[in-house]
Amino acid sequence: MDATQPRRLYQVWKGSNRFFCGGKLIFGPDVASLLISALLIAGPSVAFCSQVISKISTSGKNGSWRDRDQAHILGFPALIVAIAITVLNCTIHGVGERDNPSCTASRTKELTVNGFSVKVKFCDTCLLYRPPRASHCSICNNCVQRFDHHCPWVGQCIGLRNYRFFYLFISSSTFLCIYVFTFSWLNIIGRKGHYGSIWKLMWGEILSLFLITYTFIAVWFVGGLTIFHTYLICTNQTTYENFRYRYETKVNPYDKGIFRNFKSLFFSRIPPSMNNFRSWVPTESAEAVPLTPKVGTDITSHIEKIDMEMGNKVSIGSITPDPDFGGFSDDLKKNRHDRDLLQFPTLQEPFTEGVVTGRAPGLKKQ
Repeated sequence: MDATQPRRLYQVWKGSNRFFCGGKLIFGPDVASLLISALLIAGPSVAFCSQVISKISTSGKNGSWRDRDQAHILGFPALIVAIAITVLNCTIHGVGERDNPSCTASRTKELTVNGFSVKVKFCDTCLLYRPPRASHCSICNNCVQRFDHHCPWVGQCIGLRNYRFFYLFISSSTFLCIYVFTFSWLNIIGRKGHYGSIWKLMWGEILSLFLITYTFIAVWFVGGLTIFHTYLICTNQTTYENFRYRYETKVNPYDKGIFRNFKSLFFSRIPPSMNNFRSWVPTESAEAVPLTPKVGTDITSHIEKIDMEMGNKVSIGSITPDPDFGGFSDDLKKNRHDRDLLQFPTLQEPFTEGVVTGRAPGLKKQ
């Protein structure tokens, strides 16, 4: 392609993402792990539907399992999991826009959240101020709205726009494990009269025994994740916030109560994507590189970084000295104090996550 011709956004995107179908699908650099996850789900599911259920349909003592057509309906739990993982990976998780290079000295800015003032941090890579609950994914190299975590099993960041589908995926996977485990046991119990000894039974029903063992191990992982994320939904937390901020010792400004938390997650409209990766971009913006001075990055301790994000008092002046603008153009120097909160709609409009009923550490009422 001629360098002077405009290119689509996904072709010049500076994150570590991998795009498919002409920019319609976006994944992380570890997208190959999705194939492994698909095989781990599809393999046992196909074996279960093709052999175990067919045996139950012919050996059941009541008529409900004798019809093979009715028995094949039991493959629907696997279909639900397949639909969940497909929708999850077809939904852009909430990647923030990247701004053009400029020079910004301030490391933080204050933003009002439900009547409280919190500090938002500037991202030196994406060149924007992160909105509340956003974080930079080091794997995808993007800022993600309502960042939960990067899931290596689906090769995706889990964020604002795809979290509900991630929860559907892990909860339906948990149900599938319990389902296969139960009916595999029913198959063994129903056929124990066909074998003379326990050893012959184990050898004759080795697939059912494998599925029982496999699902028993798998349910500890996906079941544990389902329970953990159910707790996070009930308290309106993200995985990142739970491990980093520990809201059990602080007031969570986003918690609206269990019912409203579930309602806002599952029954609210998914906001539109901030990026149209198939849109055309000017040639001059395709080679933009970050020019922001990275001040204070080696000075700030881990605790001070958390305090800044939570709005606690930190000696900002000590970690953000007046930067050296040597090497920057006069235009960049002139624009030093002209930049406002960038790109994210949540920073350009009043932020409404719900009414805060208490005062959290580091949050001050306006």
